[in-house]
Amino acid sequence: MTTDAQDNLPSAIPSELAGKVVISVDAMGGDRGPATVVAGCAMSARKNPDIGFILHGRVEELEPLVAKRGLADRCVIRDAREVVTMDAKPSVVMRRGKDTSMWSAIDSVRDRQATVAVSCGNTGALMALSMVRLRKLPGVSRPAIACLWPSRSPHGYAVMLDVGADIRADEGDLLQYALMGASYARNGLDIARPRVGLLNVGTEEHKGRPELKAAHGLMAEAAAVSDYEFIGFVEGGDIPRGEVDVIVTDGFTGNVALKTAEGTASLIRDLLKEAFRHTILSRIAALLAFTSMRRLSKRTDPRRVNGGVFLGLNGTIVKSHGSADATGVSAAIKLAFQLAQAGFSDRLAARVASTSPLRQDMP
Repeated sequence: MTTDAQDNLPSAIPSELAGKVVISVDAMGGDRGPATVVAGCAMSARKNPDIGFILHGRVEELEPLVAKRGLADRCVIRDAREVVTMDAKPSVVMRRGKDTSMWSAIDSVRDRQATVAVSCGNTGALMALSMVRLRKLPGVSRPAIACLWPSRSPHGYAVMLDVGADIRADEGDLLQYALMGASYARNGLDIARPRVGLLNVGTEEHKGRPELKAAHGLMAEAAAVSDYEFIGFVEGGDIPRGEVDVIVTDGFTGNVALKTAEGTASLIRDLLKEAFRHTILSRIAALLAFTSMRRLSKRTDPRRVNGGVFLGLNGTIVKSHGSADATGVSAAIKLAFQLAQAGFSDRLAARVASTSPLRQDMP
């Protein structure tokens, strides 16, 4: 594990950003480059006067972009000469990535100069570095990635985890995912008592793998103490129906479900466009339905729910899609700001600690 002299230094928000909620941003990560990341920061800054940024990347590239967007009084730039590419192996980044913008962005959270870090970069490298630099919360064996899933619930979204941090999960891990997901729902979606479901091939209690059946019992037992409502087993079709606020599963199943849903949503958008362009009458119908279609498009736009949250670490990391445009980056920053304002990291640590007695009782 890498350590340096910073581990022993007192933490402090940069004086230039005093009074702001500070978000650390990997400005060089992602497919679209730093101009898009800075544009996303500017969109967030216009909407929220209480936000400040520590931008990490090559200073000669970032300074003119920050000046162009009028962010000079809202940003501190930390020079980082190297960039983690999308095809970089996490093991290589961990050995040689100390001078990268991603490493620098995570260290700002570790040193408590920022509350949350945001990156559009390589997911595997980001998780690996986050685990090394921030370390796992006591009692957490496997961190998880949580995403927001559009649903018909009053809040408009459900939380699903894990969606790709680790393909394995035993009953203890699934219990922790439930606790972390419920905490995320409270602080990210303002749901006082989240409804938690365990994804399975059926809702009957006798179905599923042994670890799912064991997790069912543990999650039911923890519900009263941890202040969530346990729905029991749920199926894939239940995810968007609005009957559950947190869906718990392993990273393999969650990632397949997420990518399938994103592909299906893209297919439906393309089919609708083709249908409305098919004839003159259908084009007229498209004009008449323009307002409703725009509302639907906005509601299902993945850019507006951009941001997977790394849970189970001593600090909060928000992973943006690598291909995110300025709107997507702004959405990820908005999520980071909401979690920072709510003191999410400390609350999550307390929730995870509350599961320790249950884990000790496990065979």
